Amino acid sequence: MATRPQINQYEVSRVSPSLGAEVHGIDLAQVGAADVGAIFDLLHEHLVLFFPGQQLTTEEHIRFGGYFGPIEGHPNVKNRTEYPEILELVGSRGGVADEWHSDLTFQSEPSILSILRVVKCPEVGGDTMWSNMYKAYDELSAPMRDLCEGLTALHDAHPHNRADVMAVHPVVRVHPVTRRKSLFINEHFTRRIVELSHEESELLLPYLTRWVSNPRFTVRYRWTEGTVAIWDNRCTQHFVLDDFDGERIMQRVTVVGDVPEAASPARWEPTRYGKGAMRRHDRQLSDFLKAAPDAPADAG
Repeated sequence: MATRPQINQYEVSRVSPSLGAEVHGIDLAQVGAADVGAIFDLLHEHLVLFFPGQQLTTEEHIRFGGYFGPIEGHPNVKNRTEYPEILELVGSRGGVADEWHSDLTFQSEPSILSILRVVKCPEVGGDTMWSNMYKAYDELSAPMRDLCEGLTALHDAHPHNRADVMAVHPVVRVHPVTRRKSLFINEHFTRRIVELSHEESELLLPYLTRWVSNPRFTVRYRWTEGTVAIWDNRCTQHFVLDDFDGERIMQRVTVVGDVPEAASPARWEPTRYGKGAMRRHDRQLSDFLKAAPDAPADAG
């Protein structure tokens, strides 16, 4: 039986105090199932991992992703490649996911992990930022943490022209491995807090989505071609800086999700506003939205 490689066999360098580490001394094209446990251990510690200097083919990228669990293509964005497992993110100036988000939170089982490979990147600009949702939760005041733990929020795929695709998740979730609590709302997909009135939701939700982007929770990473990044969508959010000229091509595989575990049961019934919002999202969208073009392949 193969033994798990030791983490100290790799060269690991933190890239910010809050989250993120570069990993050297491993060829991801040669990784097997025995290596995955050690990589998971590093991921649970650092939340996002960067592997510079890799030369993965598309097939090797897909095989590597499959070691972490079942993978799926994007449910709403048209595939640009011949590989159904791959989401190709092609960006030029003005064509990137420049809102904070965690991938696919509009699904009832959002993505667990994303694994991104840099095919082409500009010499300067187009960096990606990640934010640590454990710290974002921990650094709220005690009364605010208590309030948030009793709430749920509606997420939908409106950025992909599919506002009828939605899910309700706890505002604070518990990571199934680390058992740590994290905030689970984002500016891209989260529409409203269902236990609050419209006015109350419009006060609290924007506050929380701004709060998670506080610089002390974040890391900013400058890409080089060939780099592979893995991040845990259950405890991070990310944001692409739309500050570059030229072409930026990334390919992503997505490990399918799990049901977010609430830090505590919802303590209140949805308001009339919250119930009405969910009913409206349950109904069919207008013919205009049904006929809308495919969403651009730049919004995770």
